[in-house]
Amino acid sequence: MKVYCPALLSGKYLPTKYAGSEVPGGQNISPALSWGDVPAKAQSFVLTIIDKLQGTRGGIHWVVVNMSSSARGVAEGASGVPDRLPPGSLEIRNSFGKLGYSGPQVKRASSPREYLVTVYALTTPLDLGPFSSYEHMVEQLSQKVSAQAAIPMLFQL
Repeated sequence: MKVYCPALLSGKYLPTKYAGSEVPGGQNISPALSWGDVPAKAQSFVLTIIDKLQGTRGGIHWVVVNMSSSARGVAEGASGVPDRLPPGSLEIRNSFGKLGYSGPQVKRASSPREYLVTVYALTTPLDLGPFSSYEHMVEQLSQKVSAQAAIPMLFQL
């Protein structure tokens, strides 16, 4: 499996408009993402964006579960707009207590902050609701992953 983010500048830097609205120039727009080379047995997909520095203790920026087996990406700005997400999609709470995407919050840093975008192909959909925790998602995920792909995204003002 492979995952792509067409918005990445020079193949690795996330433009400022995708940052949280607290960041100067940030519009908190979820980036477009796509994936390919999917295993034939994939029945659904999960997408996560996690701050590698903070990890799962405060760095979960976006989790989308149960995207249909026909999904091969999410459109720019799809978070929070059910019609723009693949069929079956469910956004669960991020580390900021919000359903959907929350962009980078870093205002100034001496070095780029790294985020990891991961797409998981699953053998069956997850049994989750919008108030499910990330930890509950991970518990179910570990038993159903048939393939996964990840790319790093860097952000710096």
